[in-house]
Amino acid sequence: MTSELKEKIDETVTLSGWLHKKRLLGGLNFITIRDGSGVAQTLIDNKDELEKLRGLQIGTVLSLTGKVISDERAPGGAELHDVKVEVLVPVTDESPIEIDKPIDHKSENLDTLFDNRVIGLRNLQERAVFEIQSTLTRAMRQYFYDNQFTEMHTPKLLAEATEGGAEVFKLDYFGKTATLAQSPQFYKQMMVGVFERVFEIAPVYRAEQSATTRHMTEYTSIDGEMGFITLQDLESFLSGLLRFSTDAVWAAHEPELKRWNATKPLIPEQIPVLSMNEIHERYSKATGENTVGEKDLRPDEERWICEYSKKELGSEAVFVSEWPASEMKFYHKANEENPEVADRVDLLFRGVEITTGSMRENRYDVIVAQLKKMTGAGPDDAGFAPLISAMKYGMPPHGGFGMGLERVTQKLLGFNNIKEATLFPRDINRLTP
Repeated sequence: MTSELKEKIDETVTLSGWLHKKRLLGGLNFITIRDGSGVAQTLIDNKDELEKLRGLQIGTVLSLTGKVISDERAPGGAELHDVKVEVLVPVTDESPIEIDKPIDHKSENLDTLFDNRVIGLRNLQERAVFEIQSTLTRAMRQYFYDNQFTEMHTPKLLAEATEGGAEVFKLDYFGKTATLAQSPQFYKQMMVGVFERVFEIAPVYRAEQSATTRHMTEYTSIDGEMGFITLQDLESFLSGLLRFSTDAVWAAHEPELKRWNATKPLIPEQIPVLSMNEIHERYSKATGENTVGEKDLRPDEERWICEYSKKELGSEAVFVSEWPASEMKFYHKANEENPEVADRVDLLFRGVEITTGSMRENRYDVIVAQLKKMTGAGPDDAGFAPLISAMKYGMPPHGGFGMGLERVTQKLLGFNNIKEATLFPRDINRLTP
């Protein structure tokens, strides 16, 4: 592996990988080879060996054998000399993407980037995005395990939509109509009655009639649900999850993050909580735009309150509490002391919402009443019966959340579009590659 080259000084080794870059300077000809661990520089001064690369393009698959020489100017501090070349798979077509230079992420270039994603990901800086995302996923999974969660895998083919509304993909299922899961919502609640604490990291599907920079039709959701908690416990867990995973990403990838000009976010041990009314009032006073009494935050309010929180509260993340109960889902829990608000918080991070966390209604008679009132359905309807029966046969107070992996990655790297942080993005205009 190229990453191990410096450990083999004065040894003869063979590196196998892809031709990443050629610099032909007459007597000094440098060939950069790329493998799964990085790149290595090789010096080829034998004309016969160099001739084997004539006419071959970036992406050619090679094996290069030579002596390892220490050189701090080379990537990784070492390079190969006296190189013998073996061409395993020649490539003669020029690459549609320059993989040896930074790729421009201007909005007008994104379609070209996504159309050529398979090749563009061979660019080290692009590849780093998904190495970072892999570490982020691993860190979040570790945090769940460290807090006694059980990982689960729920169905993505459902008889009924869990979230309701029009944003549902429907498909024929042996003559019946099935839907693609918008979330594992009902399953994770039911599994609280089995394991008490559960999580899942898996794709979900939303038929978003939108081509914004914030939405996709398929994304990876990080879902957690836990029993015997309060809303404050949920806030503490989410604070720890974001802080732990952010620290892990920076510990593993600081050089790559610096190449993207990313800065480590301020995440305190306990993320501050502000009510929606407080945010409306502060925003209205600061900007002169009156939002007091509105049932949601405007996108510009989300950005403003995150900047405010960073400057005044030392946190680039903030919880928004006291959401109107009139806007809650049938399975959400209204606050017992003030039933006009829901036991719900949204976690905003660097100007955008990354998760909604809420307490769930666990009392059988109350959830049946809410189901009838908010959806018109009954407890025996096929789409709701399993969840309602879990409540009937004993469910503790519980709450949970769903967090978008790509959206967190986007905000860590400072991208403007969520699709930049998505391996193969899907929206209303894109179904390939």
